[in-house]
Amino acid sequence: MRVIDYERHNAEVKAVWEAYRKGTPARVPMVLGINARYTTFGHEANPRGVTFDRYFNDPEVMLTRQLEHQSWVRRHVPQDAEMGPPEKGWSLHVDFQNTYEAGWFGCEVRYFDGEVPDTVPLLQDDRRKGALFDRGLPDPFSGGRMRKNWEFYDFFRQRQAEGFTWEGRPILNVTPTGLGTDGPLTVACNVRGASEFYADMAGDPAYAREFLGFITDGIIARIRAYRERLGLPLRTPGYGFADDAIQSISTGMYRDLVMPFHKRLIEAFSEGAPNAIHLCGDATRHFRLLRDELNIRSFDTGFPVDFGWVRGQVGPGVEIKGGPSIMFLQTASPEQVREEVRRILGSGVTEGGRFTLREGNNLPPGVPIENLWAMYETARECGRY
Repeated sequence: MRVIDYERHNAEVKAVWEAYRKGTPARVPMVLGINARYTTFGHEANPRGVTFDRYFNDPEVMLTRQLEHQSWVRRHVPQDAEMGPPEKGWSLHVDFQNTYEAGWFGCEVRYFDGEVPDTVPLLQDDRRKGALFDRGLPDPFSGGRMRKNWEFYDFFRQRQAEGFTWEGRPILNVTPTGLGTDGPLTVACNVRGASEFYADMAGDPAYAREFLGFITDGIIARIRAYRERLGLPLRTPGYGFADDAIQSISTGMYRDLVMPFHKRLIEAFSEGAPNAIHLCGDATRHFRLLRDELNIRSFDTGFPVDFGWVRGQVGPGVEIKGGPSIMFLQTASPEQVREEVRRILGSGVTEGGRFTLREGNNLPPGVPIENLWAMYETARECGRY
């Protein structure tokens, strides 16, 4: 591991982001999407060998595992974020990965050796297509997985009130899960089954619209209830959400069957400022429509993405985030990573100064730390304007 001058690094990071936000960037910023899975499987930051089964079902285990992860990342992983021990304290969140929404609607969570947990579709049998309607929307606080969400949140808050510290620093912030959304179509695919729901969209669009409307009603009701409980504003200047599953449908089907429900989310939570979206996979064919119809001005991309083409589609004033695919970062050499970052930076995507380099998308276990250094150093050297 390298010796890092955290004070110098953090001063540079502050200057990079100040310039970027002012619209006068000095260089391309680089960030990484990292959660506890990166340091879970056979990693030195997980000395007790904590599994996701334990992590999901014991709040004390989740609390300490999350802090072990954060401490290691802050000391070793290069990116344009604060490194070293936190100045004021730690931030904790209830972390049920991408199972929380389908689990809220009643899907079973299953655990696998060496993998993140996943949910089992609830309605794959066509004879049960309407079962969720009969059951009604789950309660935001006690339905499905969300009962445990608030139990964990209350536990974290209790430990915070007791004066718990980690490496001499207190817990500063605690948040529950469920304030965001994986998106109406993605949740519908998780609950109904992806193949089944895509078939519904093609063969039974009336049911697909009803189901998407039901899911969207639930998402809006839950987020509103959580914002009210936490004393947060019900609407913010702009709104950001995800919906990875739109990568698998045509733009015409997206416009007809899914976009109306994305508009409902934005109308519920955005005051009209530019909005943002996270889309794994290749959903770039939808970007111009999203820009024009939903006022999306920030795209967090996955893979595979033709960055020069995307910049040409959305224009220089739209923010794009993305970079080398996670599979590439797992297997490439540091020199190959440098070459790929140089290629992306030279594609035309930096036109307008609204590009942030990151992995595409969400760092998996096993990515060598040397590859992350190669990515960061190349961004600092070759990403200058």
